[in-house]
Parts: sequence; C-alpha cells; structure tokens
Amino acid sequence: MSETRPHRLRRFHRPLKPLSKDAVPDFGNDMADDLRFIRDTMERSASFTAVSGWGQVLVGGTALFAAWLATQQTSNFTWLRVWLAEGVVAVAIALLSCTWKANRRGLPLFSGPARKVALGLAPPLVAGAFLTFQLFRTGDTSALPATWLLLYGAGIMTGGAFSVSIVPVMGVCFLLLGGLAALGPAAWGNWFLAAGFGGLHVVFGFLIARRHGG
Repeated sequence: MSETRPHRLRRFHRPLKPLSKDAVPDFGNDMADDLRFIRDTMERSASFTAVSGWGQVLVGGTALFAAWLATQQTSNFTWLRVWLAEGVVAVAIALLSCTWKANRRGLPLFSGPARKVALGLAPPLVAGAFLTFQLFRTGDTSALPATWLLLYGAGIMTGGAFSVSIVPVMGVCFLLLGGLAALGPAAWGNWFLAAGFGGLHVVFGFLIARRHGG
C-alpha cells in the first residue's frame, strides 16, 4: 500500500501555469494615479499662503513716498508718471517678497492656488492699464484714483479668494475707499491713493505678517 500512495498523489499533481502579463494587476501604476489624484485635489483645495506681509508693508511705504512726491509735481503727466513708477516698484516688491517667503517656509510658489490668485488679479489690473491710457488721453485724470482703487480692490477680492482669509477683506477695504474717492472731491484723489496703496497696505501687511508667518 505504501508503494501505491505516491503514485496516487502524482496522478493528481498539476504544474502551475505562469500568469501572463495581462493577468497580473499593475498596482504600481494604479497607486501612482491615486497619489497624483490626491495631490491635485489637495492642491486645488489649498490656499495660497506665500503672501508676504512684510512685502505689503514695504509696498505701503513706497506708496506713501510716491503720494508725497506726486504732490510736488506741476502737471498731470508728471503726476501720472510718479504713480506709474510706483506701480512698477510695487509689483517688483510683491513678487520678490512672495518668492522670499515661499523659499524660506518651503511653500510652493507656482501651485494651483497661486495660479488662481494670478488669474483672479490679472483681469482688473489689465483693465486698469487700458482705462488709465483712455482717461489720460481724454484729460479726465481726476477719475484715475477712484478707478485704480476700485479695480485693484476687485482684483484683490477675486484673487484673494484663493489665499488667506484676510486678503479678500483688504480687497473690500480698497473697494470702499475707491467708492469714497469716486464720490468725494477730485482734489482729494491723491490722498485717497495714499490712504489706500499706502495706509491699507501697511495695516494689512502687519496683520498678515503677524498671523501668517511673515
């Protein structure tokens, strides 16, 4: 009987067939796709936190100096030239300060929220550039302060919706100040600009720096 048992076992033994490549699930690709989906979802839902409060304070300081310098000008063209130069300086400071904060804290500078902030901010600024040319050409420079404040406030509100919560609040303040500039005396336009691009940037810059790490 001991001789027949191995024979009986060998009769039921079947060699295992190797699985084809199509039959083996590719867990590596599936896992990579899942991780990419999770990363993209988190990126879309995150906020842009690389806004530099100290950069905003510096922008406010240069705007206050520009407001004082603009009062020394004797023509609308030189007045406009001062504020346009301030706009270029402010953009450069904002970009450099955001880059500095992002590098210091290891934050993504060109993430999904950053692109959304840029897309929300850009259209009002582009519209402001064309309206500046149109209003200066028609000689209605007294409308420029209200136009700049209103459009900048609108851009900060739309773009700031993808940033920290205090940024849209700053946009609302710019809108309110722009409304006052539109309703107030034209002679106060330069001081409305000083209060907005100078004062509001300094105040909110300090708040951002204190609450959001610089």
